[in-house]
Amino acid sequence: MNEPIKRFKTNARMSQVVIANGIVYLSGQIPDTANAPIDVQTKEILTRIDALLASAGVDKTRLLTANIWLSDPKHFAAFNAVWDAWVAEGHAPTRVCVTALLMLPGLDVEVAVTALA
Repeated sequence: MNEPIKRFKTNARMSQVVIANGIVYLSGQIPDTANAPIDVQTKEILTRIDALLASAGVDKTRLLTANIWLSDPKHFAAFNAVWDAWVAEGHAPTRVCVTALLMLPGLDVEVAVTALA
């Protein structure tokens, strides 16, 4: 395809949103509030994902995949409670969720998604 690649919210290091060949890619999203409870961190991220998807002209019903990183398995149930309430019924993406050491202290979750444009 010869469609141009579109990049939004771009700086020297990365773009928050890239649209290429009909796919919307979001960079990994982290919470604003370090050391907050996992449900607060998760809600902050999902709110940001909604806004970034909207900037690309789509919403969470167009999700294809989700990659989730948790700092500790103990956060899994609380994360899922917020996630399950957020995902549009009948539109759950494929998903992977792993434990990983995140790059900034006090952050317990990061989420990256792709969606169909």
